[in-house]
Amino acid sequence: MSNNHNLQYDGTSFIIDITNTLAKVTSKYTNAKRRWRFAYTAIYSRRVMLSLAKEVISRKNSNPYTKLFHTESSSSTTTLDIIEPLITQHNGTNHYSLVSDVVVDKTKLADMVKDKNLKSLSEFGGVEGVGHVLGTFPTKGIIGSDDDISRRLELFGSNTYKKPPPKGLLHFVLEAFNDTTIIILLVCAGLSLGFGIKEHGPGEGWYEGGSIFLAVFLVVVVSALSNFRQERQFHKLSKISNNIKVEVVRNGRPQQISIFDVLVGDIVSLKIGDQIPADGVFLSGYSLQVDESSMTGESDHVEIEPLRAPFLLSGAKVVDGYAQMLVTSVGKNTSWGQMMSSISRDTNERTPLQARLDKLTSSIGKVGLAVAFLVLLVLLIRYFTGNSHDEKGNKEFRGSKTDINDVMNSVVSIVAAAVTIVVVAIPEGLPLAVTLTLAYSMKRMMADHAMVRKLSACETMGSATVICTDKTGTLTLNQMRVTKFCLGPENIIENFSNAMTPKVLELFHQGVGLNTTGSVYNPPSGSEPEISGSPTEKAILMWAVLDLGMDMDEMKQKHKVLHVETFNSEKKRSGVAIRKENDDNSVHVHWKGAAEMILAMCTNYIDSNGARKSLDEEERSKIERIIQVMAASSLRCIAFAHTEISDSEDIDYMIKREKKSHQMLREDGLTLLGIVGLKDPCRPNTKKAVETCKAAGVEIKMITGDNIFTAKAIAIECGILDSNSDHAKAGEVVEGVEFRSYTEEERMEKVDNIRVMARSSPMDKLLMVQCLRKKGHVVAVTGDGTNDAPALKEADIGLSMGIQGTEVAKESSDIVILDDNFNSVATVLRWGRCVYNNIQKFIQFQLTVNVAALVINFIAAVSSGDVPLTTVQLLWVNLIMDTLGALALATERPTKELMKKKPIGRTAPLITNIMWRNLLAQASYQIAVLLIMQFYGKSIFNVSKEVKDTLIFNTFVLCQVFNEFNSRSMEKLYVFEGILKNHLFLGIIGITIVLQILMVELLRKFADTERLTWEQWGICIGIAVVSWPLACLVKLIPVSDKPSFSYTKWVKLLVFKIKNAF
Repeated sequence: MSNNHNLQYDGTSFIIDITNTLAKVTSKYTNAKRRWRFAYTAIYSRRVMLSLAKEVISRKNSNPYTKLFHTESSSSTTTLDIIEPLITQHNGTNHYSLVSDVVVDKTKLADMVKDKNLKSLSEFGGVEGVGHVLGTFPTKGIIGSDDDISRRLELFGSNTYKKPPPKGLLHFVLEAFNDTTIIILLVCAGLSLGFGIKEHGPGEGWYEGGSIFLAVFLVVVVSALSNFRQERQFHKLSKISNNIKVEVVRNGRPQQISIFDVLVGDIVSLKIGDQIPADGVFLSGYSLQVDESSMTGESDHVEIEPLRAPFLLSGAKVVDGYAQMLVTSVGKNTSWGQMMSSISRDTNERTPLQARLDKLTSSIGKVGLAVAFLVLLVLLIRYFTGNSHDEKGNKEFRGSKTDINDVMNSVVSIVAAAVTIVVVAIPEGLPLAVTLTLAYSMKRMMADHAMVRKLSACETMGSATVICTDKTGTLTLNQMRVTKFCLGPENIIENFSNAMTPKVLELFHQGVGLNTTGSVYNPPSGSEPEISGSPTEKAILMWAVLDLGMDMDEMKQKHKVLHVETFNSEKKRSGVAIRKENDDNSVHVHWKGAAEMILAMCTNYIDSNGARKSLDEEERSKIERIIQVMAASSLRCIAFAHTEISDSEDIDYMIKREKKSHQMLREDGLTLLGIVGLKDPCRPNTKKAVETCKAAGVEIKMITGDNIFTAKAIAIECGILDSNSDHAKAGEVVEGVEFRSYTEEERMEKVDNIRVMARSSPMDKLLMVQCLRKKGHVVAVTGDGTNDAPALKEADIGLSMGIQGTEVAKESSDIVILDDNFNSVATVLRWGRCVYNNIQKFIQFQLTVNVAALVINFIAAVSSGDVPLTTVQLLWVNLIMDTLGALALATERPTKELMKKKPIGRTAPLITNIMWRNLLAQASYQIAVLLIMQFYGKSIFNVSKEVKDTLIFNTFVLCQVFNEFNSRSMEKLYVFEGILKNHLFLGIIGITIVLQILMVELLRKFADTERLTWEQWGICIGIAVVSWPLACLVKLIPVSDKPSFSYTKWVKLLVFKIKNAF
């Protein structure tokens, strides 16, 4: 059709030709088919004629609005004029009906957008043709009834895609069996089982080998279950984080729905920072640019234009402008859906703390390996030199007289004992403790309105030394309302509309109703209008609708929007050029934004009488003072300015500014219409949360786009600045432009002292984060805008806002604050410290067990050739101490004391001097007592060797149980605070004691134990309970804050220097 644009069309002959053709075609079909064909041809013919009319008009008339702009490249005004509905429903409503699936080719629709095929789009009749086929009314969207929704789901599917299933329990079981020590133990268990059955028969020969098998199985199952639980939790969190809220228009009403509920045919509203929820085509909007790097890998932003590039891909991000799109394909029919269906999230993320624990585990494992090798060597030497005896006192090895099977069985038992020492020495519970405490804290933080996206953020937050926070919505309620209004140099508080002349009122209606990204929906019931948009936009629209009597629908009908300058955090203003439908001679330009910035663009103002007056220095100073007074009252000041441009004025203006490479609205010589003051109260608990963070040694820095007076007022109200000092100390409050202009040295010198940065841009925030990190701070940053993404990524912990935050900000962050509340930020800090503290508690507890078990077995083996703790017993200790102990200590809740300590910082050692003091004292006590029992226990208690070994085993386990209470607090003498509330801890202690009784009293052959009398149980408990008063005494011993290893490094350095000296 485009090739025939030079032909002269005669409408009458064209219709006759269509009719003749139709008669020939329909003669071949039945009446029903004829009616359908006739309707289809009529629709198509009308579409053809409308397209031709548009083409003719566009060629005859050049764009009359280019005079507005300084243009050299393509137009950024991309409003698309959509034709009226072609088919109305039988009930008479003005909606398209969804065309039958015989006509709708969903594969062709999907491929059209994926391939960005303009030819295919033209075959559909352009965007309007696609809208018709999908039954979408351009201004009101789809019907949205239950029948309509179910029909669309049936034809096109839902906006979901099938993800690879999460790993099953069997996967983690097999993964656990891959552990080297587990494999060695299984080999030893197999050999022991074989030799045992051969020597003692199947009735009793399976005890030792079977016991090792069972113990290994328990360790594997517990480890697999904990990893499986973590996998499921990640899968659940992934679903929550992917459930994005999307604004669609259905039945003329803007509404928020889940991204999973988006349907083909929906009209979706897009703004800066949004993720495009499905594939579709551009419907209407301005200055739209998208980032398709997630799909194409190209970092350059794509400019969306209605004619040349109208295609929008699912998964892309909006980086500038705003628009409405028509959804053409969803879910697995989109490129994003197909790609994501084949990607599974990696849940094997290693956090920095886990990496440090891996090194610690490796170091302890090497020590354990060395000890085990020495034990193996000593036991083998003692065995083959005839120094080891059996239960009857006979030598186990008698040279060539010893049966080879007995030799093999003894060697296997020795190897199993050595391997078991390695198993006990390696603190496998440490990674498990980290996993458990992170998983537990993630779950609890979710209940406290914080969703963790990256595991490392949980622990890193505990080390935070500085929090850089936004103001709006984080420190404040984000419930804005207009409380003051200034018309010229006069303040007006009430009766807004009565204070304005009709002309000024009309200008305000234009400036508010057409220069906005918000929307107003008036329900048919006549109830209060529903207003959507950002909090600032909603407040201004509500003021205009309720107080100024603005009818937004009427404004849109009577005016044509020619060009839009969208708001962003750099410009801090937005503008629009409009023309009245019945006025072809003039264009109105409206600006709205930060009061002092708009004021700087004005040379005139309108007074309360509607008179336009020159803005001299005196009047400008008066208005500046009004802005300062309003800002000092914690009000956000938004100004409105206007100018009317005639054709001749605009031509002169273009000549002066013709070198601009893109369209731009007039920015000078404006007339100030007025200033509104928006009140956004502080959140009730903000001041308390700020004080809590300060008491914890964490600095709070407020970074805001508001002017310096508003910023100071809010900072004082929230407790960031001292309330008794109206004049902040030098350097505490700066503006972004001032901070930006400092030299690198000046910034590094002054950054610690800054408490408030006003009129800041996202790059100023990034610059501050970089400076703070260079100074060694661990920085947490809150952000909600797309431009905050660099700062969120640069920070150690990025905290995005769940309500007002854009999808770009959320994806760049580590934790999403679901209620946008600073109190939740303080809660995250508390949980972060709790995670770190819980892991330190378990390290102290775990190392006590490891040191005691290693030393006892090593000394006993070397001195007497007898290992008091058997393979099964050591595996049992390993199971209950590693797994149950980790579960008990890793799930402790945060305490108030945690927020009274100084931040841990970036370089603090994992094992502190306090921990060394506590664990060495407990380990020394256990070693001393158990070695006395090993060498003198038979004579002291007048019992057999078997009972003595059982006493040692029982006492050792009970010592760990009592020491578990000590580990609840590393510094406090009273360790029972809040213990009745921790049901999990009490339950685990109870389970451990019950299982130990079963091991000693009932599973004697399995655990190689003997029954104990009540007196002997009392002795074991009495020895173990001494660990409580011992812990109290030890905690009274003061220790240096300087890390122990720093002394070691100093000694090494001294030795190195002495060597070099000689």
